[in-house]
Amino acid sequence: MTIQVTHTHGERITVRSGGVELLSYVYAPDPDPFEARKPYIHPLRTLAGHQVSGYRPNDHRWHKGLQMTASHLSGQNFWGGNCYVHGEGYLRLPERVGSMRHDGFSVLDVEDDRLSLAEELTWIENGGQEWAREERGITVHSVDEEAGSWALDWSIRLTNIRDEPLHFGSPTTAGREMAGYTGLQWRGPRDFTGGAAFGPDDEDDEDDEKDTGELMGTQGPWLAFTAEHDDVDAHSTLVFAHAPENLDKASAIHDSHWFVRSEPIPTVAFSWAFFEEFELAPGASFTYRYRVVVADGAWDRDRVATHLKGLTW
Repeated sequence: MTIQVTHTHGERITVRSGGVELLSYVYAPDPDPFEARKPYIHPLRTLAGHQVSGYRPNDHRWHKGLQMTASHLSGQNFWGGNCYVHGEGYLRLPERVGSMRHDGFSVLDVEDDRLSLAEELTWIENGGQEWAREERGITVHSVDEEAGSWALDWSIRLTNIRDEPLHFGSPTTAGREMAGYTGLQWRGPRDFTGGAAFGPDDEDDEDDEKDTGELMGTQGPWLAFTAEHDDVDAHSTLVFAHAPENLDKASAIHDSHWFVRSEPIPTVAFSWAFFEEFELAPGASFTYRYRVVVADGAWDRDRVATHLKGLTW
């Protein structure tokens, strides 16, 4: 299927296919700095037009569709909202909330069935100091009417421009058990609460669906989240997949683990610092690549695995 791309300069890039707005990449700064101003994707929709992302839910106003985050970074919060402080819980500390500034697009290429963009960003701590330069890549591809799905790739190359190391962590590295959220994060819509998640378990395991508590903090090449919508008689599935080098200890800066919940909120994050901090030296860089498949229907493990095998990196 072909795609149509609209660029509202200074605000957003919108991708449509078959009359459906599949996504909107919003890079205009948010009005509230407490929500950690940064670009995000919302809405995300399936080819059938079913929305599969949430925006500013009343439980976490700083959750916005699909976005790159860093909840604990050298004492600053690039996730947004309250900060976890060991022994004190979550505190409103606006002086710790940083931002990611959009500096421009170096690439914006559109083909019949593919969008590729490269964006330059600067990570800025709350006091105005520039801490990191990011090269971000986003590609929309594999829009497949027969399969009822399309794919989004998101890459990051982050370089420390401080004269001292950057320390990446999470609430878990700060003392809260099993709260390792950080990195690329998806927030689902309210009707995805209570949805099911599963990964590429052993073939002898007949139970596709797992309680998200069983998957929290685990590792794997992919994780799928499926749920039934309100208002319409339909299910949708999102598949979150690592590029092979993300899980290669020889190339990845740090081990990745899944942060996943369906209760009380639906969310998945590719956590790059779940259990332990990692350090980025001055002038050094790290890279990760991710894929999100957005699909109509309640896909099972076999269908997910087969579909992913057909998508090359």
